[in-house]
Amino acid sequence: MDKTVTPFDMPAGMDIAWCPGCGNHMLLKAVKSALHELGIDRKNLVMVSGIGQAAKAAQYIKANMFNGLHGRALPVALGIKLANKNLDVIVESGDGDMYGEGGNHFLHAIRRNINITVIVHDNMVYALTKGQASPTSPCGIKTPVQVNGVKLEPFNPLAVALALNAPFVARAYAGDVERTKEIIKQAIAFKGFSLVDVFQPCVVFNKVNTYQWFREHTVSLPENHDVTDRTGAFGLAIQPGKLLLGVFYRDEKRELYEEQMGIGTIPLYERNQLDDEAFHKLVNNYL
Repeated sequence: MDKTVTPFDMPAGMDIAWCPGCGNHMLLKAVKSALHELGIDRKNLVMVSGIGQAAKAAQYIKANMFNGLHGRALPVALGIKLANKNLDVIVESGDGDMYGEGGNHFLHAIRRNINITVIVHDNMVYALTKGQASPTSPCGIKTPVQVNGVKLEPFNPLAVALALNAPFVARAYAGDVERTKEIIKQAIAFKGFSLVDVFQPCVVFNKVNTYQWFREHTVSLPENHDVTDRTGAFGLAIQPGKLLLGVFYRDEKRELYEEQMGIGTIPLYERNQLDDEAFHKLVNNYL
């Protein structure tokens, strides 16, 4: 594996609490490489996460970091962006944290279209709490809690995001670091709410959705796919058979929440009292 050093690398020898072979390691590498290649200033970057194994990723990137409550990464990211729209804000958490505990925030963050990037480590289990089913667990998979197999249809984050008109929707596979990096670069550079759902094998608690399983059950989006066709993207997101990887949809025209709210370029901490009064007046107009 490429050993390129980036400004986002933590000190050598730092204890990383992920199992050897965990897909989180490769996804972390893809994120740091994407940030480095985009020339992101780490002093201007804020990584936000919730709770879980995936949520630890923000702790392993040399930048500003906020580790919030379980499922509450998105409202924290919203507050950070509104306080200082000049910051690069990236949310990184797991499928349980984002789609389970944080499901309500996920829906409304898309509706608002705040200019943040959301990277979801999707390993289809709750890995921190020893492998019970998550919202994206496939039907039939057995866990220490669902001993007779999962009965519910899995949550489809891409279909939900597209139904709510998320302006950037993509899916990647952590086992392919180079391609995942390129998709994440597009998401970070995109102006608006960008979702990248990343398949990330859990080598301890998910013995079904393994590296081999993902290699056999994923395939690239058709080369002729029109990323501006929302209806077509939705059809591909719910299409049975192999799981598709790539950028499903992007819409450059949606207005940002920050613009709707009249948020200027002056960070909240630099505004004077008059500015604050005008700011609160604007906020009250949208409540």
